[in-house]
Amino acid sequence: MPENSSSPTLNKNLVILHFTVFVWGFTGILGQLITISAVTLVWYRVAIAVISLFLYFTFSKKAYRIEPKTLLKMALTGALVGGHWILFFASIKLSTVPVTLVCLSSITLFTAIFEPLINKTRISKMEIVAGIFIITGIVLIFKFETRYTKGIIAGLISAVLAALFAIINSRFVKKHQAPVIAFYELSGAFVWITIYLAVTGGFENFSFPKPTDIGYLVLLGTVCTSLAYVAGVSVMRELSAFRVALITNLEPVYGIIMAFLFLGDRNRVTPGFWIGAVIILSTIFLYPVAQKQVAKRRNK
Repeated sequence: MPENSSSPTLNKNLVILHFTVFVWGFTGILGQLITISAVTLVWYRVAIAVISLFLYFTFSKKAYRIEPKTLLKMALTGALVGGHWILFFASIKLSTVPVTLVCLSSITLFTAIFEPLINKTRISKMEIVAGIFIITGIVLIFKFETRYTKGIIAGLISAVLAALFAIINSRFVKKHQAPVIAFYELSGAFVWITIYLAVTGGFENFSFPKPTDIGYLVLLGTVCTSLAYVAGVSVMRELSAFRVALITNLEPVYGIIMAFLFLGDRNRVTPGFWIGAVIILSTIFLYPVAQKQVAKRRNK
């Protein structure tokens, strides 16, 4: 469905997406507050999310069965989701919340590259230009934050996986309800992470959450995962994967503000980081403005 700026449905979906992105911005805070390892954290996160979605289907009595072929595709997509979250939290533990969230802004660039290739559509020059500015910002962050190289790499790979499953979901949502997609993809993520832990011997040193972690994990698994994931997928009926990726890049703004409010000195960064961050975030905010100007000129 083409995007129409005057559509009430579009405006509603934009509000939902902005709220969802705000919730996602809080996941970084929870990731640093929870003391267990990244893989174990994500295992608990998806387990809680799957249980909450199953309870939703049980009590609402809404149908959630799909054909085996589609189920397999969604389960495989779950591997991308699980990988994205593991690398996201690993990046936070290897660097800081602000660094990780700014690296996640490269989702816009990767979506601009992968979406035309996957959907076999024309590559947008404007999206590529926006991507180049984002790369510039990331390069500057690399230059000034060399102590966080591993965390930055983990954050960038996490962004690649996020871009891929966002594009895939923009196709799934045309035929299936968002809660159904979320349930099977998160179930797939749980299965793949469990297999990974079993193969690598991860269960031998499995970390049980401390009492202080349990509340954070429940909040992360329900509000920040199952609810936010369903909302994030549902808006794709009206919005393109690139538009969703662009707005998702506001996550660093919300996340960095919350990081300083809740975590303070634990997330101090260099001035060079802010130069790169400003370039990335300016690109995010100015892109819709440039897009409207181009559209006006074409319609003259």
